[in-house]
Amino acid sequence: MVALSAWCAAQAPGTALSPSNHPSEPGSPGTPTATQKETPLQALPYTSGLDANAMDRSVDPCVDFYTYSCGGWRKKNPIPPDQSSWSVYGKLTDENQRFLWGVLEDAARPSAKRDAVQQKIGDFFSSCMDEAAIEKAGAAPLEPALRELAGIKEVNGLAPWVAGQHLVSFGYSSMMFGFGSSQDLADSTQVIAFASAGGLGLPDRDYYLKTDARMEETRKRYVAHVQQMFELLGDPAAQAAPQAQTVMRIETAMAKASLSRVDLRDPYKIFHKVNRAELEALTPSFNWNGYLATSGVPGLQTFNVTEPEFFKALEMLLKSESLENWKTYFRWQVVRQNAPYLSAPFVMANFDFYRKYLQGTEQIRPRWKRCVQLVDYQLGEAVGQVYVARTFSPELKARTLKMTKEIEAAMEREIKALDWMGAETKPRALEKLHAVVNKIGYPDKWRDYSSVNIVRGDFFENFLRATAFESRRQLNKIGKPVDHGEWQMPPATVNAYYDQQMNDINFPAGVLQPPLFDPRMDDAPNYGNTGSTIGHELTHGFDDEGRQFDAQGNLRDWWTKEDAAAFEQRAECVVDQYAQYVVVDDIHINSKLTEGEDVADLGGSVLAYLAWANETKGQKLKSIGGFTPERRFFIGFAQWACENQRVENLRMRAITDPHSPGKYRINGVVTNMPEFQQAFQCKAGQPMVREHRCKVW
Repeated sequence: MVALSAWCAAQAPGTALSPSNHPSEPGSPGTPTATQKETPLQALPYTSGLDANAMDRSVDPCVDFYTYSCGGWRKKNPIPPDQSSWSVYGKLTDENQRFLWGVLEDAARPSAKRDAVQQKIGDFFSSCMDEAAIEKAGAAPLEPALRELAGIKEVNGLAPWVAGQHLVSFGYSSMMFGFGSSQDLADSTQVIAFASAGGLGLPDRDYYLKTDARMEETRKRYVAHVQQMFELLGDPAAQAAPQAQTVMRIETAMAKASLSRVDLRDPYKIFHKVNRAELEALTPSFNWNGYLATSGVPGLQTFNVTEPEFFKALEMLLKSESLENWKTYFRWQVVRQNAPYLSAPFVMANFDFYRKYLQGTEQIRPRWKRCVQLVDYQLGEAVGQVYVARTFSPELKARTLKMTKEIEAAMEREIKALDWMGAETKPRALEKLHAVVNKIGYPDKWRDYSSVNIVRGDFFENFLRATAFESRRQLNKIGKPVDHGEWQMPPATVNAYYDQQMNDINFPAGVLQPPLFDPRMDDAPNYGNTGSTIGHELTHGFDDEGRQFDAQGNLRDWWTKEDAAAFEQRAECVVDQYAQYVVVDDIHINSKLTEGEDVADLGGSVLAYLAWANETKGQKLKSIGGFTPERRFFIGFAQWACENQRVENLRMRAITDPHSPGKYRINGVVTNMPEFQQAFQCKAGQPMVREHRCKVW
């Protein structure tokens, strides 16, 4: 469930799209795995929205509700060797990918009957699956970029080259810094340019700065990995070793000047609007004229520099590091960003560090899975048209929208009844609630990919052209009216998000499939599962971050001081609660990082329960499968979060993930809900009953 704005998710260093969690690694398949014996799905399999076999009824629900609801699932669903974790969401994602595999294989078969969309997605998939051609090419696809880099004669000449590389690296933590577009935080009707911190090869700034033994070891492994990649480019070991140290020195300086993930959640800390002269004054040694011209936006005059101190530090680095050192850094960045799309030695070296070492994944994913994910990531709305036509009915869309309206009505009743919010703030909160736009399933207008040239058998160039298309699409938004119909996720995605500047909640068709939303089920588990997710996304508009934006999506304080203090006091209760939970070893949840998600988990579940209770008021509901309707609601709520995590992945996510582990996303919520205590007849003092309950919304 995404809480951050689309721009923050794409641009913040080490986010979900960083190399450690890359959208795809379609190189050599590596060691064969059991999953490679899978076959494409012609239809999505059915899994019940409430699975009694996933439970462990030997566990007292009042002691550990998560294990009571998910214990059986966890035992029956070990983590596959090609995954760093495995969950209900992950399993549905895997099924969606197997379904799309069949779609793409069909589209890849040359036929006069193929339309333009089928040709693009089919030929892209076919070129990605052409291992022989990719292996034959080796590192040759990198030669044009590296040759151009080698020919640069002065530091000031780096900027146009960097711009060219940024165009083919959209969505990643870009080399040196990030550059893109987003809505003006003070005027959501306008799209402006954003320049952000970036340039790191490790998942987060803390990997460079923490001094514990684990991080020291990780940095040593990272330097060794960088050296290995230089050697794969043909550098002798005696040259590659000091080059790797140069990379580490430059990236460490960048990390020191970057904001923490907690600070990045504060919109005021990432809003620094400057004109062109002010931007140039931050980094006078960087040729912004050349950069913007190559980017295709030479006339830009307004920018949001999210982290001015980072760009000041970048200026010092441009002065202190030699041209040769910068070329070393950029050679590493080129191979880092493109390694997943090259031949087997590059792919496996990338996998061994980012997925095997950092996340504990045992084996690389089969090639078909990596190629499906890449095509869906880069041409998602083209793939999505087929997915929606085959999986998402108008009836399902209508039912989901009805549930959403019921939950919004429940929030309206809650806001009106709040005893801690005053008469001046309540009308503004209701105004924002009423302005929320609900997007269900897929966009009203499909994205036009007609300008993307996809050539069968030309994988790496297809990848570059598709990436450049998206980069230019983003940059071309600058100065134009905001497209409120746009989606940030393709339709087959098993996820949902709230966009604080669009003030909309978005539920792709992929997340509205069983077992998450089960049309065969009664309302109780559906409200518990999908209803809580809807409430979660809605609550993001009113969490510690989202509440700072008004109904139009502008960063504006619409709270009285007294009401803001009352909110912060209640949110701090949640922060204090989750800070007590242990992720792994002696690592506790960073509850200032997870605050928004934890508040949304609690608020969303409360709203879903209230909406369900109101929707079924006066009905004589019967027990089903031995569970009362109330218990079915809470079991449905818990079972979306069933998961298994590798220890290495838990360690990484404790630093990088704004979500708490699944166990605490369930137990942490129900301990605060008297409705749960009543449903399971829990006694005061039992672990699932908090003496001092937290409640925000």
